[in-house]
Amino acid sequence: MTAADPSAMRPRRFAAAGPLKGRIRVPGDKSISHRSLMLSALAVGESRVTGLLEGEDVLATAAAMRAMGADIQRIGAKDGSGSEWLVHGVGVGALLQPETALDMGNSGTSTRLLMGLVASHPITACFVGDASLSKRPMKRVTDPLSLMGAEFTTSPGERLPLMLRGASPAVPIEYRLPVASAQVKSAVLLAGLNTPGITTVIEPVPTRDHSERMLKGFGAELTVEVDSDGTRTIRIRGEAELQPQRIEVPGDPSSAAFFIVAALIVPGSELVIENVGLNATRAGLIDVLRQMGGDITEQNAREVGGEPVADLLVKHSLLKGIEVDPAVVPSMVDEFPVFFVAAALAEGRTTTTGLDELRVKESDRLAVMATALTAVGARVQESEDGLIIDGTGGEALAGGNKAAIATHLDHRIAMSMAVAGLASKGGVEVDDVRPIATSFPAFEALLDGCTA
Repeated sequence: MTAADPSAMRPRRFAAAGPLKGRIRVPGDKSISHRSLMLSALAVGESRVTGLLEGEDVLATAAAMRAMGADIQRIGAKDGSGSEWLVHGVGVGALLQPETALDMGNSGTSTRLLMGLVASHPITACFVGDASLSKRPMKRVTDPLSLMGAEFTTSPGERLPLMLRGASPAVPIEYRLPVASAQVKSAVLLAGLNTPGITTVIEPVPTRDHSERMLKGFGAELTVEVDSDGTRTIRIRGEAELQPQRIEVPGDPSSAAFFIVAALIVPGSELVIENVGLNATRAGLIDVLRQMGGDITEQNAREVGGEPVADLLVKHSLLKGIEVDPAVVPSMVDEFPVFFVAAALAEGRTTTTGLDELRVKESDRLAVMATALTAVGARVQESEDGLIIDGTGGEALAGGNKAAIATHLDHRIAMSMAVAGLASKGGVEVDDVRPIATSFPAFEALLDGCTA
């Protein structure tokens, strides 16, 4: 998939289709899916994973782990609840030299976490990706991994394609994250798995903690200390022996976000979204939408695989504009594109700051969403690190854009503007819905089903 291939693009217009009703279940959490495959591949023995997200990003991780020696098989659906994946791991330190380049597709998570895994193994790997991924900076990961002894040959701007030569043995480091990034933290911790001694990551601003939870679950010796100011110090002892696990992946809150916002802004909606992961480091969007007056109720709260999970009952609500505390950014960083849609339908002004990270995602999500929402009738001002949005007070957006919204190969832009189309008078056309398959292959069918 490349931006230079317009003939293969699949545009679609999304229009108002009535309230969202019924019960739906979103795919498995993408972050947990990636990590479950990687850690299972480093355990000795057979791990079983259910609820795995079978989007293109996660399948890229599976293919890479196969290329480095793991036996990963998908077996048929059971009781209509989805497939089960069997992973026979090779053990920490036993990854094999891949015979060909590791194609990461559009997945930044696959790339950065796998770079961490390879960095402390005596192998060389070439990482390649699609046009969008090849624009994303990798310096934030290559810097700490270089301190551990890994060597990199990168494309200009420290981007893909890149060649990584792992270090054996790698050097344990103490690394203070210069920016809040779960991917950088995880890359260093994964490199630390096969590094003699103790590798330390200092995290001034907490980010999603799936890596820490799962590493402990697989038997790694990992500790987390939290200072009075909230700084987290994470230590992992290397040369670990990971034990195979049975993993049930909860529903992805980032995928649920599109349906949460859609149900809040489309009049008459009352939708239950089942089995949503509510890890505190990921639930920022729900908290912020509740601050705006969103009617979101948790039902059947429980734990699945060490992660808090609940069914969410979401009802149409008149949202009020707020000033979003930049401290919540790490816990909802991927949800801001669809949050901007909610803000565009709210009453009054919503102000966001501290969103520099959105400029280096699959696209510059601040600039792209500002342009897209303006094109469909929203009032948006773009600042250096955020957006200021004056909402419609619940009135439908104008929509009817003459030119299709440019999604820039970004799945979250495509899905966010699809949601905007449900709350518009003239519908919203996006230029390409193919990128949605990277994280949420069933999105369109699910959306059509609950608005039928």
